[in-house]
Amino acid sequence: VQLQASGGGLVQTGGSVGLSCVVSGRTFGSYAVAWFRQAPGKERDFVAVISRDGGNTLYADSVKGRFTISRDNARNTVYLQMNSLKPEDTAVYYCAARVGYYYYTNMNEYDSWGQGTLVTVSS
Repeated sequence: VQLQASGGGLVQTGGSVGLSCVVSGRTFGSYAVAWFRQAPGKERDFVAVISRDGGNTLYADSVKGRFTISRDNARNTVYLQMNSLKPEDTAVYYCAARVGYYYYTNMNEYDSWGQGTLVTVSS
């Protein structure tokens, strides 16, 4: 499976931006999809994940209440809506997928990754 992330850019503190992750293949509904992010000089961290049917979501504490993950299985797309952005949200955002019902916050559980999209939040 291939993943293509898009939607990043430059946004001011307090602003909003939406990311998209298009997943190729006919079995999109079999995949849990997550977003991770990596700030310069830091490790890649979990942001949010959505189960394959969209019925369950999980967020990192740092983004809870500000970010929303969703999916449209008819469009093979997962979205990440990011509101009330802070400078510390600046990072390259990656989407990742794994087959199966269970979903994880550990990046090592995901075997398919997109190329990443940069989000820069100016202060």
